[in-house]
Amino acid sequence: MFVGHAALAFAAKRTAPRVSLAELLVATYALDLIWPALVLLGIERVRITPGDTAFTPLAFDWYPWSHSLLMAIVWGLVGGGVVYAARRRARAAVIVGALVVSHWVLDLIVHRPDLPLWPGHGSPLVGLGLWNSIPGTLIVEGAMFVAGVWLYLGGTRAKDRIGSIALFALLGLLALAWVSGPFSAPPPSATAVAWVGLLFGILVVPWIAWIERHRVMVT
Repeated sequence: MFVGHAALAFAAKRTAPRVSLAELLVATYALDLIWPALVLLGIERVRITPGDTAFTPLAFDWYPWSHSLLMAIVWGLVGGGVVYAARRRARAAVIVGALVVSHWVLDLIVHRPDLPLWPGHGSPLVGLGLWNSIPGTLIVEGAMFVAGVWLYLGGTRAKDRIGSIALFALLGLLALAWVSGPFSAPPPSATAVAWVGLLFGILVVPWIAWIERHRVMVT
């Protein structure tokens, strides 16, 4: 998933008002922020294979350290532990940890059977394969995105024009990148995919933090 992960972060802001939206987004995308670094280091592997699924040309050959269920739980414990150590707020730590693990659960819905349960070649591979249907993916993930954004907008308001314009610009960018994916030319290489993944975190997280300075929770 892509905007589906963002949807959970936006929705979670209602239940975790003291946690920044940037932190919530980092949590939901955590596995996809770890994965590009491991690909660039040669620890995990991905191939560009048009037709691997209808929605994406990426064939995920080996990514147990970022995308196995066991490691998703480990990364969730790490994320929750960092939040608790920094803030001493158990509720915030649990929410962040759960959002990290939610990434694997949502990926289970869309991936073909390529998600391992634990690191190692003996692990079963699972995936329900929603990406085999472009209309199905657009409907399911699009509905999640609309619902998550609606919950966020219902729980916050803009303090000024930046709070509205910057937010809707980001939402438009995310939606455009997601919708155009299956209709765009395949990426030139796995390395390019990994760098784009890293740049996503480098650019979008500060953007979200900037937006949040111009919005306030509705009590």
